[in-house]
Amino acid sequence: MQTLEADNAQLIQGDALTTLAELAPESVDALITDPPYSSGGMFRGDRVQDTGNKYLNTGARHVAPSWPGDTRDQRAYALWCERWLTASYRALKRGGVVAVFCDWRQLPTVSDAIQVAGFVLRGILVWDKTEGTRPVKGWHRQQSEFVLTASKGPRAKAGPDAPALPGVVRCAPRKGEKLHQVGKPVSLMQEVIRLAPEGGTVLDPFMGSATTGVAALESGRGFVGMEIDPHYYAVATERLRKLAESA
Repeated sequence: MQTLEADNAQLIQGDALTTLAELAPESVDALITDPPYSSGGMFRGDRVQDTGNKYLNTGARHVAPSWPGDTRDQRAYALWCERWLTASYRALKRGGVVAVFCDWRQLPTVSDAIQVAGFVLRGILVWDKTEGTRPVKGWHRQQSEFVLTASKGPRAKAGPDAPALPGVVRCAPRKGEKLHQVGKPVSLMQEVIRLAPEGGTVLDPFMGSATTGVAALESGRGFVGMEIDPHYYAVATERLRKLAESA
C-alpha cells in the first residue's frame, strides 16, 4: 500500500475495505464517491465483460485502461456495498453527508445498502447527460445516472445563507481524451461537492482519476482518496500534483 500526503490531500493506494479500516473514526465530513457499478448488461455474461466493452461506445478513441472489481452479480454487489459503506460510516462525522453514484440497474441495491450501513437516506440527485447519450430506437434514451444522498444521523443544519441546490445537474459526459474510461466531468463533481460543508474533508474510496479530488481541492475542501488500481493511483497523484502547482 502506498500513501501520499500533500497540502490538503491524502491519497492511498489499496483496497477500500482495508484502507477504510485504517482511517480515524469520525475524521471526514462527507463521503462522495463513484464506485464500480457492476452493471452494463441484463445478464451475468454481460456484466463479466471487460469494462471497455461494457461502458465505451464502439469506436471510442483515447481509451483508458480497464479496471478491476466490476463483475459482481447482484447479491455479491449488495454485500460488497454494505461492507464499504459500513466502513465509511465509522469514518464519517455525525451529521456527515453521503453521495453515491449509481445507474438505474443498481439504484435499489445501493439504496438498500446505504440504509443497512446505518445512514439515513435523503434523496436522489439526477445527472442529466443530455440528448447525446445512448439513443434507443423506439424507446427512451438512457440519459441519466443517479446520486443517492444520505447522512449519518440528522443532517447538519444549513446556515441562513446556504443556497438551495439543484435536483438535476445537466452536463454532457467528458469528451475527447479521458483519464478514466467512465470518469465524471469536473463540472458535475463541482455541483455534487457543494453538498459537503465548506472547508470540510471529502472521502472517496474509489477515486479513479481523482475528479472528486479536483472538485474538492478547487473549492477549498480537503480530500482523502483511495484507489486499488496502480495505474489510476498514479494518474490521480499526477493530476493533483499539477493542480497544486498551478494554484
